[in-house]
Amino acid sequence: MKTPLLEIEDLCARVQDKEIIKGFNLTINAGEVHAIMGPNGAGKSTLSYVLCGKPGYEVTSGKVRFKGQDLLSMSVEERAREGLFLIMQYPVEIPGVPVTTFLKHAINAVRKHRQEPELDTPSFLKLIREESKKLGISADMLKRPVNVGFSGGEKKRLETLQLSILKPSFAILDEADSGLDIDALKVVADGVNAERSDSNAMLVITHYQRLLNYIVPDFVHVFADGHIVQSGGKELALELEESGYARFVKEKN
Repeated sequence: MKTPLLEIEDLCARVQDKEIIKGFNLTINAGEVHAIMGPNGAGKSTLSYVLCGKPGYEVTSGKVRFKGQDLLSMSVEERAREGLFLIMQYPVEIPGVPVTTFLKHAINAVRKHRQEPELDTPSFLKLIREESKKLGISADMLKRPVNVGFSGGEKKRLETLQLSILKPSFAILDEADSGLDIDALKVVADGVNAERSDSNAMLVITHYQRLLNYIVPDFVHVFADGHIVQSGGKELALELEESGYARFVKEKN
């Protein structure tokens, strides 16, 4: 029997006075990778921000359960500790905070929540060196302030490094291919695929089918006018690449 990790029921949300999410429904089980595709302005990134609890995004109705718990009642920090993770389209800079310091605090906060022993410095550095090598992240990059002066590819590699060490139950990838050349895309995709398992799940948000050549989803959903208008298998992404989104937008207007 499949175990639901994320259950979204009739979710509606707005930013300021504009309703963006309109009656959104989706259930994602452990072991599944779902992709959401849609035109600009459909509300895809808004959905990721609502799920992660970003300030300024108001849920007006609906329910979201994460591992059976009321996700919407949790703070941002509680959601993260419970295993919700976001690879951001535009990762933020944190001046003055070295990558290693940031990552050590993050992993130990999660381990403490899971009632696991915190990593001491030697164990942490060994883990970071091993995972960084897989992603082509240099030792120098780990010493720099988080994302400050990083290229688009470096930022996405760092996001993927966080994914690999935090081992979240549910990862949201919001335009994870944004700003990546083909070589960087392959590295990031390999890092993401290495974390797929029967005990976790992922939601991939993208405009383009090319990312799904590397992170192959089990299900693809077309998102337009604030909710899902069609669902299918991975073949649906290929259809969208050929035909575009115009017919879905037209049907809903």
